[in-house]
Amino acid sequence: MTLSASEVDNLKHAPAVDGVLPIVHQRWSPRSFADREVSPADLAKVFEAARWAASSSNEQPWRFLVGDHNSLTYKKIFDSLVPFNQAWAVHAPVLILGVAKTKFSHNDGPNRVALYDLGAASSYLTLQAAALGLSTHQMAGFDQDAARKSLEIPENYAIGAVIALGYQGEPGALANEKLVAQESAPRQRKPLSEFVFSSWDTPAHLA
Repeated sequence: MTLSASEVDNLKHAPAVDGVLPIVHQRWSPRSFADREVSPADLAKVFEAARWAASSSNEQPWRFLVGDHNSLTYKKIFDSLVPFNQAWAVHAPVLILGVAKTKFSHNDGPNRVALYDLGAASSYLTLQAAALGLSTHQMAGFDQDAARKSLEIPENYAIGAVIALGYQGEPGALANEKLVAQESAPRQRKPLSEFVFSSWDTPAHLA
């Protein structure tokens, strides 16, 4: 029996941890999106959140190309996706491509953390989206060269990920049983001991 969207959403929420922002545990990445538009006001809010992410030398190297279903920008981003992602992302009402300027504005020197800073801004974006009841799914599966050419992205900008944004849809609307099973599977994360160290490969004592 296929779970409903609300049942899957509850299943995907990670266990609450006292003192951790609840939205961190509530955010997850669906592939099923509802046939419902996202208001310009809510889009502005998610980018406002991204705007305030930290960045090296306050460079704010991120740039976001955004398009809704009826826009040429959406089509160009969508056309760059691999077929697997096209199969489900076609229902997302908004597609976003994040890029990062790789040189500092003040001295034209290389910014080796430009993509890191883009990732930070994207995380803010996804958390703000979740707080508004929106869903996001970030994708690496797309043709960067095709996206760069069609969207006329300058060579001094590194390409990050595509983000599908919209409202969660019913799992049963996905194209095949494998996608439905992935959509309904519980979330898993590594324990802190596997990635927080006091020395290399030695877990830090946090409690």
